[in-house]
Amino acid sequence: MTPQSARTPYTSGMLSNDAGRERDRLTSIQGSVDTFTTGILDRLPVEASWNCLELGAGAGSIAYWLAGRCPEGRVVGVDLDTRHLDAGRAANLEVQEADITDEDYAPGSFDLIHARYLFCHLAARDEMVARVGRWLAPGGWLVIEEPFHLPGATSPFPVMRRILDAYQRMYHEHGADLTWVRGLPALLAGSGLTDVAFAANPAFMGGLDKDRWRPLIDQAAPTLLADGLITEADLAEFHTLLKDPAFIDIPQMTLSAWARRPAEAPSADGPV
Repeated sequence: MTPQSARTPYTSGMLSNDAGRERDRLTSIQGSVDTFTTGILDRLPVEASWNCLELGAGAGSIAYWLAGRCPEGRVVGVDLDTRHLDAGRAANLEVQEADITDEDYAPGSFDLIHARYLFCHLAARDEMVARVGRWLAPGGWLVIEEPFHLPGATSPFPVMRRILDAYQRMYHEHGADLTWVRGLPALLAGSGLTDVAFAANPAFMGGLDKDRWRPLIDQAAPTLLADGLITEADLAEFHTLLKDPAFIDIPQMTLSAWARRPAEAPSADGPV
């Protein structure tokens, strides 16, 4: 099997850690979504002894949070490139550099598995949901968070209609699907998981210091410009808008969906 790392932009393209602004992009995502994510995780009956798996751990904020939340358990943070992860942050944290789509990757059994902004980039994303579900211990929870990109044409700002349409098109050409998450709750239920639930968090673009999207657009800009999807004038207008307190837009939503693997039924003969 060809490693996923050899055919995605994660190790050699616009989303790789070699990209000049990748750390800024990851930090912006964490600043924008971490409170929503930890709020979702706090809805679950997380115990201090749980074993947790953080898929696509990025810059590590959720892996570190889980390590603090489950001090008697174990947290495994896995990513294709782990240069932004610090295994020394917690004694119960293990960092793995691995391709989760590799057929030989078998991380074990976990009480909680979390992934954010990962599955939309995978080629066999539906199949991977089912596979990851099999890594849950009986009664364990799977939490997946992905973006749902709103149509650029609905933006109240003409230049953002062009930029956001170009942004989504660029991701699509790199193999990502920024609307796939709509079917995730049904996919979880169809994979045999129960107690399916979901919630959404709107992204914040503009609003002066509330903006979280400049790092994302700036990282994508060289590719957007090189492919002729936007112009330098478009980019300059975006940067000008960021200085205007009346510039507030909602480019996408983060949808979090979660479900539980049923606990194994007791033997018909009763306890041994």
